[in-house]
Amino acid sequence: MPGITLGDTVPNLEVETTHDKFKLHDYFANSWTVLFSHPGDFTPVCTTELGAMAKYAHEFDKRGVKLLGLSCDDVQSHKDWIKDIEAFNHGSKVNYPIIADPNKEIIPQLNMIDPIENGPSRALHIVGPDSKVIISYIIACMILLVNWICDI
Repeated sequence: MPGITLGDTVPNLEVETTHDKFKLHDYFANSWTVLFSHPGDFTPVCTTELGAMAKYAHEFDKRGVKLLGLSCDDVQSHKDWIKDIEAFNHGSKVNYPIIADPNKEIIPQLNMIDPIENGPSRALHIVGPDSKVIISYIIACMILLVNWICDI
């Protein structure tokens, strides 16, 4: 598997986001962060998931936890997508940054790759204030997961 895994330090990448450019370690400093990725903008499932994160952002804020999204499109696409996310999620505001990765260079470094499709996945890392991954969850193939659940 490429990229980081549990216990590893997230690389201090400079990322372009909907909230300007910054280095990941600067963002992670002094708090826990939920870093989550999605394969692309304007997809129905990803839109509802980012909307859910926006809806519950205040609960993360109360606990001192930051949110950080990532999708394989450019910043302008993200900004346009945010309008849809907010519209389809009853006005929940997307106040957290979303990283742009149109060249798909960041996704493999963060090990947010679907091992079957060898492309971007829906994944989540919980990162500590020391920039280390403490929990990691990758949905490799949603169709296989749904089929498995339906067969139970």
